[in-house]
Amino acid sequence: MATSPPYPTRPAEVPGGTLGHAHWWQRPWVRYGALITLLTLSGLVILALVREQTGTQGFLVGLGLAVLPVPLLMAAFRWLDRVEPGPWRNLLFSFAWGACAAALIAIVANSFATQWIATATADPTGANTLGATVIAPVVEESAKAAAVLLVFLFRRRDFTGILDGVVIAGVTATGFAFTENILYLGTAYGTDQLTGDSGVASVTAATFFVRIVMSPFAHPLFTVLTGIGFGIAALSTDRQRVRRVLLPLCGLLLAMGMHALWNGSTTLGQYGFIAVYAAFMVPAFGLLTWLVVWTRQRELRTVRTELPAYAVAGWLTPAEPFALGSMRARRLARRYARRYGGKPAARAVAQYEAYATSLAFLRHRGRLGRAGTDFVTRERELLLELWHRRGAARPALDHAARLTAPPVPVAPAPWPVHGGYGHPPYGHPAHGSPPYGHPYPAYGPDAHRF
Repeated sequence: MATSPPYPTRPAEVPGGTLGHAHWWQRPWVRYGALITLLTLSGLVILALVREQTGTQGFLVGLGLAVLPVPLLMAAFRWLDRVEPGPWRNLLFSFAWGACAAALIAIVANSFATQWIATATADPTGANTLGATVIAPVVEESAKAAAVLLVFLFRRRDFTGILDGVVIAGVTATGFAFTENILYLGTAYGTDQLTGDSGVASVTAATFFVRIVMSPFAHPLFTVLTGIGFGIAALSTDRQRVRRVLLPLCGLLLAMGMHALWNGSTTLGQYGFIAVYAAFMVPAFGLLTWLVVWTRQRELRTVRTELPAYAVAGWLTPAEPFALGSMRARRLARRYARRYGGKPAARAVAQYEAYATSLAFLRHRGRLGRAGTDFVTRERELLLELWHRRGAARPALDHAARLTAPPVPVAPAPWPVHGGYGHPPYGHPAHGSPPYGHPYPAYGPDAHRF
């Protein structure tokens, strides 16, 4: 266990003893600039393609209707991510990739493949069916999985378990569904303009009901399977290379299969869509929802189990592991900090909670032999981040622990006591000592207070 701040790392050296300098294409600002440029160009191109197919008025109608489920889905995935919140830049990248890059790849590849099959077979109807049930699931799920893969490879420190995979995959699919819904709803509105239909009987209303009301979770449900595969792979050790490759591939294949079944349900007869929706989609959605909520609770138990070791060493107060392992206590701590210290204090408490959770997960991986070679350095970094924010976080977490701690039954003494009520036990606030038991230990960081 680290008990001191990390030492500064030395620059990498190359053979010959000279310091190695990164090439220009390895610099962060170059990679960020290239990524932003790629997503921006993809967004402009997809915007032009969708507007060309739907018209300006259809595009605006589709945009207004397609945006409705986005806040709900984003809030749901952010709620899942509250135990160990990931950086907003990862979520913004995932949504932008799904809405721009993945959608552009899907539109271009699906259109090209469907037209090629129609020309080769002289059967446009069969080509459309084959494109929807075979080509589209493979292309779309692969394009969305690319975002999960990029975060897994280049933001490995932020990708530590199943919930991280679920959140990144779900946000990517939400962005993809947003763009796709604009296209479908805008096209439906254009059809209604030509036929003169309006109201409940219109194609726009039917499309809105199916895609926005009945199945806003469809695309996230498919891609979450890929995210779970990457999440389980993230829990594997560096030596389990075969497992780290096969699990994401299995998740991707399951996502493609579920997507193909959903798209092909319209070809199963008059009630095929309803049958697949009721017998397969809804139960699968319920099962995955239960799985991710159970995983969230399991992560909170990990926090409560791993952090007491740091409380014993003096890095945390005795009450903090309990408070950090309860979402209600965390919320109360942030509220307390905001009330008495303003937004900066609340922000410090939120960061403290996130760093403490990362520390618990790091220690858990270390005990299981799954931590990387930088375990000690990373542990020291996290402990130092906690130490810098202890002034705002400790009073808030202690307050939250007092409000949320379960009552402890106290049995009456079996012998008579003076006054009939007994004397306060050791550790009672009346004796001037902490209400949670013994004072901080005399070793670890608290031994060197100033």
